[in-house]
Amino acid sequence: MSHEPESSSPAPGASSSGFGVPPIGSGADPLLRATGLRTSFGSLDVLKGVDLEVRRGKVLVLIGPSGSGKTTVLRALNALTPPQAGVIDLDGERIDFAAKLSKRETAAQRAVLRDASGMVFQHYNLFPHKTVLENVIEGPVIVQKRPRDEAIATATALLERVGLASKRDAYPFELSGGQQQRVGIVRALALRPKLLLFDEPTSALDPEIVGDVLTIMSELAHEGWTMVVVTHELAFAREVADEVAFLDGGVVVERGTPAEVFTNPQEPRTREFLDRLLRPLE
Repeated sequence: MSHEPESSSPAPGASSSGFGVPPIGSGADPLLRATGLRTSFGSLDVLKGVDLEVRRGKVLVLIGPSGSGKTTVLRALNALTPPQAGVIDLDGERIDFAAKLSKRETAAQRAVLRDASGMVFQHYNLFPHKTVLENVIEGPVIVQKRPRDEAIATATALLERVGLASKRDAYPFELSGGQQQRVGIVRALALRPKLLLFDEPTSALDPEIVGDVLTIMSELAHEGWTMVVVTHELAFAREVADEVAFLDGGVVVERGTPAEVFTNPQEPRTREFLDRLLRPLE
């Protein structure tokens, strides 16, 4: 594993004006609306009717205890773990998970969500046998069928933007955790998604390098990317989120602006969770 100092600053000569791939659309209308999402694993009900909405160019942060359903929500939004019931409206496309469909129709339905979103995983999920560049261009070339030269140009610009241009030919085992997560973010951006999904992207990182990843995510938010983020980084949520939703027991217990949820939570369960997180020794 590399122990090179972490930095999210652009490499020399890199543009600091943006991430090369512009977000798609902005405005007050929702890009995403999820209604009544229900997911069960055997007898365990994980999601019990989750409703969410994200406006274009806005950031929704999901908080809650372990096992509350946060990651399952993200995996439902890009059909990695399709719910058994519920409806997702994404940029004019409607997916009804309770509808009786053929296998081909079901595959097409899931492809709509996967094509529109890019996911950044908690544990990076990079292909260990592929270089950084190969990891980044895999989706654009193999899945989206974009020209290889175009995909390489996009990947190169994005890697330069996050300070990893010199690592394009390295393998994941040669990178630090923070570098791997930055590659994960670039891989998601290279898909040119309408929606970015982050599943606790800093929880596996050393505390000293968490800030590098959060800085990149903050820049994405300020550039107008639509994002749904699962995190325990409350300072990040306060600064970057447009809305915070607190989940517990497979339902959304409370939602509101960061000021509303963190400063004046209305639900006792929300207050209890925040108290334990902010004052663990009391």
